[in-house]
Amino acid sequence: MIAISRARKRTYIGLGFVALLVGAFGLVAEDVAEGETSDFDKAVLLAFRVPGNPLEPIGPGWLPEAVRDITALGSYSVLTILVSLVVLQLILVGRRSTALLVVISVVGGAIVSTVLKTLFDRPRPDLTAVTEVFTASFPSGHSLTSAVTYLTIGAILSGTTRSPSMRIFYFAAAAFITFIVGITRLYLGVHYPTDVIGGWCLGAAWALGCFVIGDALKRKGSFDKGQHPAIS
Repeated sequence: MIAISRARKRTYIGLGFVALLVGAFGLVAEDVAEGETSDFDKAVLLAFRVPGNPLEPIGPGWLPEAVRDITALGSYSVLTILVSLVVLQLILVGRRSTALLVVISVVGGAIVSTVLKTLFDRPRPDLTAVTEVFTASFPSGHSLTSAVTYLTIGAILSGTTRSPSMRIFYFAAAAFITFIVGITRLYLGVHYPTDVIGGWCLGAAWALGCFVIGDALKRKGSFDKGQHPAIS
């Protein structure tokens, strides 16, 4: 009974955090839709630009290229390759249910991002001289899908160890990559800060929601026998 009680408590806590993250996204989305974030967005973006020349990012000449390399960690091309390798590895070791959860989590997150971009149809900042963009601004797809992908992978890795320090490391690494990808979108001037914040909130909520589902399926015996789902 103690194990069941703890499992249910973990589920409730997880769902509570999902609700908080979705609520935070809703507040940001509402303010964006009403245009209340304009001053904040512009002030943060201009902090990354040379004073008097908003088309030129701050820093030495090599920095924009380095930032473009980092921002690629959140691109669909890189994430597709990464997720494909992770899914293949899970299949090869017999964790097909976990592999399916990863696919559903990442593909679902990408679909949600695309749908929301279409619904909000927010114009991009007028600072896109550094790189090309092809979709609407809110929410940031790089931020959302990075949060979904890297947090999901971090959860899978944490399920392979019982060491608390290693679990912290895996999640910290996933959060760090998600964070720096979002910051690069601001530096490149292709997203407003509220786009990035919204993407982080919803991406984390989506990843956590998938974990809660995977954890529930594990307790019911629907997951790979003897293996952890997305997290343990």
